[in-house]
Amino acid sequence: MAVEMENVFSIFRGPNGTIFAIIFATLIVLLTIVLAWVIGRSRNKRNTVLLVGLSDAGKTLLFTRLYYNKFLATHTSIKENKGSYVPEQAQDGKFLELIDVPGNEKLRGKFIGQFKDLARGIIFVVDSVNFTRELHAVAECLFDILSNKTFNKLSPQLLIACNKQDLTTAKSMNVIKSQLAKEINTLRKTRAAAVKGLDEQSMSRDEVFVGQKGKDFDFADLRAIKVEIIECSAKGEAETDLKDVHEWLNKLI
Repeated sequence: MAVEMENVFSIFRGPNGTIFAIIFATLIVLLTIVLAWVIGRSRNKRNTVLLVGLSDAGKTLLFTRLYYNKFLATHTSIKENKGSYVPEQAQDGKFLELIDVPGNEKLRGKFIGQFKDLARGIIFVVDSVNFTRELHAVAECLFDILSNKTFNKLSPQLLIACNKQDLTTAKSMNVIKSQLAKEINTLRKTRAAAVKGLDEQSMSRDEVFVGQKGKDFDFADLRAIKVEIIECSAKGEAETDLKDVHEWLNKLI
C-alpha cells in the first residue's frame, strides 16, 4: 500500500506534476459541486412541514388557519391532517405540504416515524397557557425530536410556536425557551443515567446526543437542527397573530 501511494505522489513530482496537480484539484472541485447539487436536490424534494406537539396545544387549529386561511372549529385528532400551504406571493408553483400530527403520545410516535423522512421543517406547537403544568411532557416531546437520528441527518428547520398568546395568562416565549432548556438538560441526565451500564447494542440507535457534551443544554449549541422560537395565536383573527409563522414557512419554500 505504501508503495502504491508513493507511485501516486511521484506523478505530482514528475515533469508534468503541475499539470496533474491542476487536473486533480479541478476534479476535487467538480466532485464537491456535484455532491452539493445532489444534496441540495434531495433537500428540495422534501417539502413537508410537520406540526407536532401535545394534545390541545392548538396544532389542528393552526393547520386550518394555514390551509384554509380562516378559523374553523376543531377537535382532538386521531389521524393526521394533510394540506398544501401556498404563500400569497408564490413563485414557480412552489408550495409546502403540511401534516398535522396527532398529539396523543402513541399516535404521535407512529406518525412521526412515518413522515420523518419527508420533513423539511417542523412546527412544534406549545400551549403557552398550560405550559408550566405540561412542562415535562412538552420537553420530552421536543427532546425526542432533537435526539432523533433521522432528523439530525436531514437537518429540518424547527419552529417552536408559543401558541395562545391572545390569552393574558400565556407565558412569554422567553420564559418558555428558558424553562424548556432547563428541563431538557435534566432529561439528558436522567436518560443518560437510565442507560448507564448498558452495552452499546442495548442503547437506542435512533438517538443522538442533544446539545454539546460537557455543558448545560443551550438551544444555541444545536448544529444539525436550526431552532427558532416565536409567539403566535392560532385563534386570533388578526393577520399579525400568525405573521411570524407565515414568514418562517415562506423562508422554507
